[in-house]
Amino acid sequence: MMGEGRSLTEEAILRLKAMILSGELAPGERLPVERELAARLGISRSSLREAVRALALVGVLRTRRGDGTYVTSLEPGLLLEATGMVADLLQESSPVWLLEVRRMLEPGATALAAARMSPEELSGLRECLERLERAPDVEELIAADDEFHARIADAAGNPVLSSLLRSLAGRTLRARLWRGVSDADALERTRLGHRAIFRAIERRDPELARAAAASHIAEVEDWFHRGAPA
Repeated sequence: MMGEGRSLTEEAILRLKAMILSGELAPGERLPVERELAARLGISRSSLREAVRALALVGVLRTRRGDGTYVTSLEPGLLLEATGMVADLLQESSPVWLLEVRRMLEPGATALAAARMSPEELSGLRECLERLERAPDVEELIAADDEFHARIADAAGNPVLSSLLRSLAGRTLRARLWRGVSDADALERTRLGHRAIFRAIERRDPELARAAAASHIAEVEDWFHRGAPA
């Protein structure tokens, strides 16, 4: 029986989700043919099609033309891709909201990276910092800035945390670009903030790394609170 207040498509989505969570449909597995699956779930084929389309949009299912529909790998990066699109579509005060979320997540990721980053990862982060220092213009500096933070998030060793932080980059990337163009001192402050973060990670000091990342993000956030447009 359909759940109270739920549409047929929502019910179909929930039943497919239950099959995946129970292991009846495993990552990478092909779904049964439409007629068979609809009968098994007790739903119409049209509701099943709508449910499949919805789950494909959020990275749970993938349809291969001429081959059927499969459960994806269900990796965090794939499932959280939609978060980035939602973040980009936020309007009005969204840069400040997203920076507040970054302030809650990124210092913790930076602390984890200070404890877990391999020598090879640290070397890559150093090279990224050097590119940031040498960047001749705002666009190249921001590209290096984005890579710097992505490397730290990946080195934290938590794919969910890394994917969430990457999903916030689109909107905040544009915000940093605006800031670099409109604030003459912003580029040097950005370099100083990244140097402090790198030194803390290099020293393998998680709490110092946490504080450096929090200070860096709070400085950008404060600039927006003082009235910068999105």
